[in-house]
Amino acid sequence: MRFDEDTSSLPGPVVVVAGPTASGKSAVADRVALALGTEVISTDAMQVYRGMDIGTAKTPVGERLVPLRMIDVVDPVEEYSAALFQRDARACIDHLLAQEKIPVLCGGTGLYIKAAIDAMEFPSGEVGGVRREKYELMLDTLGADGLHAILAQRDPESASVIHPHNTRRVVRALEMLDEGVRYAEQKARFSVPKPYYRSLQFALTMDRDRLYRRIDARVDAMVEQGLVDEVRELVARGAGEAITSRQAIGYKEIMDALEGICSLDEAIELIKLRSRRYAKRQLSWFRRDPRIVWIDMDECSVEQAADIIIRAVREGSA
Repeated sequence: MRFDEDTSSLPGPVVVVAGPTASGKSAVADRVALALGTEVISTDAMQVYRGMDIGTAKTPVGERLVPLRMIDVVDPVEEYSAALFQRDARACIDHLLAQEKIPVLCGGTGLYIKAAIDAMEFPSGEVGGVRREKYELMLDTLGADGLHAILAQRDPESASVIHPHNTRRVVRALEMLDEGVRYAEQKARFSVPKPYYRSLQFALTMDRDRLYRRIDARVDAMVEQGLVDEVRELVARGAGEAITSRQAIGYKEIMDALEGICSLDEAIELIKLRSRRYAKRQLSWFRRDPRIVWIDMDECSVEQAADIIIRAVREGSA
């Protein structure tokens, strides 16, 4: 396997280890980076937040084989986005490339991976700006369906590809319209990859039932490791009402249990269910990218998967 000749003029190389939650990608990426004498850059949308450690499955400091970048970047109450991640992750990538090291990106957030390695341009946006305040006030007044109806009137095509209850995206689509950009058109452009770096991309897969069992076991382990206390601490710090906390699987369910909306057992089962659904969406996302080489974890160990990637990188770089 070699790097695509069409990208020979681009900076790089960069290695990507992707896959669904609980597939073992962090362990594989760690071993790949150790063998290549480099570092791992997280491409997980929730690991950027400080204090959200157990529920986002950050590799504990004492278990990391190499430095792990792009974690603990901002507090949960702060706004963060794919555009900001692109800026910060590329700074990490370029820093490693300048040292003649091959960055190893690892994570399951497909959009963040694309933002880092592909030529994606994001509208400037106004985090905390007048436009956002206007639409968030309209959201409070009209509700999710009412705000979505406004988007549907102004931009029917974009409204058709955004769920009415995905209020963050509805607000962003309205902001983009004010900037002269239509969400649906941008989404269509993103679906056709245009590389920014030379890259070799891998994704892990396994039997669906086995993956789901691993997800369930991981959730149980998170609870044993102190997920409930971690959520309590976030709430005590005032992060309980942050959009981030309320959207992250594992956090919103435990918060509901702490508020008496459901029992802890019910919350845990919901985390498992939503994590399994998320894994299914992750697999669907990665399967749309023909550049990805799949590694079947039913047929190899973590060490063997790492060896496959290491050999491919060394052959491709030769």
